[in-house]
Amino acid sequence: MLHTTVCDLLNIEVPIIGAPMYKVGGGKLAAAISAAGGLGMIAAGNADTPESIAEEAAEAKQGGKPYGIGLMAWVLDDHPEMVDATIAQRPDLVSVSFGTLTKYISAFKAAGLRVAAQVGSVEEAAEAIEASVDILVARGGEGGGHGRDEMSTLVLLQVVLEIADSIPVVAAGGIATASGLAAVLAAGAAGAWIGTPFLACTESATSPEARQRILRAGPGDTISTRVFDIAQGAGWPIAFPGRALRNQFTDTWHGSEEELSNSEEAREVLMQAIKTGDYDTAFIYAGQSVGLVKKETTAAEFITAITSGAEALLNRFAGSSI
Repeated sequence: MLHTTVCDLLNIEVPIIGAPMYKVGGGKLAAAISAAGGLGMIAAGNADTPESIAEEAAEAKQGGKPYGIGLMAWVLDDHPEMVDATIAQRPDLVSVSFGTLTKYISAFKAAGLRVAAQVGSVEEAAEAIEASVDILVARGGEGGGHGRDEMSTLVLLQVVLEIADSIPVVAAGGIATASGLAAVLAAGAAGAWIGTPFLACTESATSPEARQRILRAGPGDTISTRVFDIAQGAGWPIAFPGRALRNQFTDTWHGSEEELSNSEEAREVLMQAIKTGDYDTAFIYAGQSVGLVKKETTAAEFITAITSGAEALLNRFAGSSI
C-alpha cells in the first residue's frame, strides 16, 4: 500500500486528500473519502455560518476517521467568526488558501491544529513556509475551481519542492488516474490533492445532470475564467479565476468582462440558470482532468483504483533499468 509522510502526519492510510469543493463536496463525500483511507474535506465559503460548518463537520466525522475543513483567506477577512467555528470542530487538517495566509495559519497553529495551504506561486509558497505551515499544496493551473492559472502542476511542484525543505508537498491539479498519481509521487510529492474525479462519485452533491456533463466532457472542455464570479457579484480576488466547463455563458462573456460587470440582464440570466440547473449557462467547476473521468463510481472504488494502480506502476519502474 502507498504510504508517505502525509499518511503519518494525518493518520491516514493512503496519500489522497479530497479537495474541499464548496457546495458539491460536503460532509457525505468527505466521510466516504476518509472511510476509504484518504482524508476527506469540507469547504466553508462566504455563505456559511458557524452553524452550517458544524453541521457539515458532524457528517464528515461520523465514521470517526480524520477529516479536514477548507477555508478561503479572503472570506475570513470579512468573517473572522469562521476561524473560531473551525477551531471548535477540531478537524485533523485545516486548509487556508486564496489571500493573505500568515495570520490565519498562525491562528490555527496556535490552536493546535495542523494546517495546509494551497499555493500557486513562489511568493505564496514562501509566505506559507515562513508561517510554519504543515503541508504545502502545489496547485497548478489545471485544477478545477478557483486558483492561480500561472504555472502547470508539474512545474509548480518542482518549484515548491526546491524551497519546501522538510515540509511535505502535496500536488494538486490534473491528477485523476494511477499514472498521474504515480508521476507526482515519483517527482517527490507526498500525496495528491484531488477534486474533479470525486465530482462523479455517488457520494458527491453533484446533480445528476451536472454529473452527466462531467462524464461527457473532454480534457479541452474547460476554461479558466472570471465571468461567473463577475456576473454573480462574488468577491473572489482577480488573481484567482475559476476553471469550469465551457458553455454558452463563457462563450458569450469570456473576454468581455467589463461589459459583463455592467449587465444586470446577464446576472439575472445566470442566477435563473443556477436555480433551474440549466448548465448551458450555469457553471460546473472542473479541472482539465475531467476528460479522464469516464464513469460514476464510489469514492472507495476510485481511491482503490488510483492508489493500487499507482503502486503497481511505481513498483514496476523501481525494478527496471533505464
